[in-house]
Amino acid sequence: MSWPLLILAGLFEIGWAIGLEYSDGLSKPVPTLGTAVALIISMVLLAQAIKDLPIGTAYAVWTGIGAVGTASLGIILFDEPATLARIGFISIILVGIVGLHFVSGGSASA
Repeated sequence: MSWPLLILAGLFEIGWAIGLEYSDGLSKPVPTLGTAVALIISMVLLAQAIKDLPIGTAYAVWTGIGAVGTASLGIILFDEPATLARIGFISIILVGIVGLHFVSGGSASA
């Protein structure tokens, strides 16, 4: 159950990172509250996942999911550049996440 929790934690990390943009420097109450809630949920899920996963692996995967998701949504939502180099480097992070999952003996249901 640790890997699904970790993936969910990473998705909430994307949520709070994107929420920072919408909160306008934490000056807008509703987006700020959503950002804070997503941050807390992300941390709680990460804490649960590291009960059974090595911290180095879990943290790298968690931040990787956040980085890939946030960079991708930055391109989609905020018109950030979608250069070939940028997409290539995002893809390299994704390969690292998948690789850590496999070398850690992870499975979606483990």
